[in-house]
Amino acid sequence: MLTYEDNMSKLFSIPTQALIFLYFAAFLSAKAQDTLSVEENQLMIAAPSQFTQVPYVTFGKGVGLVSPDSIFSLNIRFRIQNRAVFNFKEKSHNTIEGKVRRLRLRFDGFVYSPKISYVIQLSFTPEDMDWERTQFPNILRDAMVFYQVNDNLTLGAGQTKLPGNRQRVNSSGDLQFVDRSIVNATLNVDRDFGVQAKYTRRLVNDFHYVLLGAISTGQGRNFYRAVSELSYTGRLELLPFGMFEAFGDYFEGDLMREKTPKLSIGMTVNQNYNTLRTGGQIGELLYQPRDMATYMSDWLFKYRGFAFASEFLYRTTDNPLTFNEENDIRYVFKGLGQNYQASYILPNDLEFAGRYTRLDPGERIRQYEPSVQHFTAGLTKYIRGHRLKLQSDLTYELLQPHMEIAGSDRNTFILRFQVELGI
Repeated sequence: MLTYEDNMSKLFSIPTQALIFLYFAAFLSAKAQDTLSVEENQLMIAAPSQFTQVPYVTFGKGVGLVSPDSIFSLNIRFRIQNRAVFNFKEKSHNTIEGKVRRLRLRFDGFVYSPKISYVIQLSFTPEDMDWERTQFPNILRDAMVFYQVNDNLTLGAGQTKLPGNRQRVNSSGDLQFVDRSIVNATLNVDRDFGVQAKYTRRLVNDFHYVLLGAISTGQGRNFYRAVSELSYTGRLELLPFGMFEAFGDYFEGDLMREKTPKLSIGMTVNQNYNTLRTGGQIGELLYQPRDMATYMSDWLFKYRGFAFASEFLYRTTDNPLTFNEENDIRYVFKGLGQNYQASYILPNDLEFAGRYTRLDPGERIRQYEPSVQHFTAGLTKYIRGHRLKLQSDLTYELLQPHMEIAGSDRNTFILRFQVELGI
């Protein structure tokens, strides 16, 4: 039989105490509300307490948050590339590599108005931070603020990719091979700090053109040194058969299976004055500054699962060689690069691809750099488009030294496997 004390204990258990507390809180709130003026009551209704508001959460390309008043949004994305590489060399020992090639976080959204947007991207692996060349954790990749003037014109300021060759502008997560070509790695203009503009227009019928331009420091990402001259980049893209579905001209492979033929022709010129790095925006530090110009042309065709892309990159400079007091040498890589790749994606999202790449050094640096050819066959299984895929490729590398180098490997087979996961 329950005692009086037991009954009182049950009455004032924790749930009961909570109900009593809420009752008195509501009573006091109502009394306080009665004492407020009419104007104060209207103000509270028009601007409810910040503690009762929660952001809207969306799940699309990443995880998105939108403030209750819709003046701020934040979208969060990540991606991982886990890679294994097997090198079978002609004369040297075979090697095996296992690494996280890329681990990145990306944030984007708008502030105060959808016309004012931002992009931030961070990287966290040694190779992605370019640790060997910079010798510091070069985490920041992109930090851009954009202003959309109208439907045709967008302006941007900050650090991001320059409007260079198509394969470089494509995200490394949207490739149909395990990685970009050696031509891109050697001759692209990469990221830089400055201002950019993009203008898109329909000329006639389905014929569109895109104009892109940038004025930047010319020294590359996170290279904080005062400069006396700048770098200038201009790009023109022609789309004679109309726009690609879902911006398919900026990811590799015809995953959208274009119902009508689509073609994009791109041309880029970059003039970099008084730069301090071997590749302009990339590479080691030169011993003396140099002027250099890079010319690029690329073609992209897609139709019913078939895709073909080609690129030509050419860099020139008056004097590529630089020396220090000990007569050590560092040089600008001047020369011509060519890349061709074709692919077909089956109905089950299994893609077969082939690539031929050739890189030829220019005069005065041929004694230091061989001509290189790559013959690559690739296989990709898209599970969730480019966000989740399994990739493998096999490359035959052929070196043609212009001067015989003792013990050098002329022929190498490179086998790579990669898992790509991102949101």
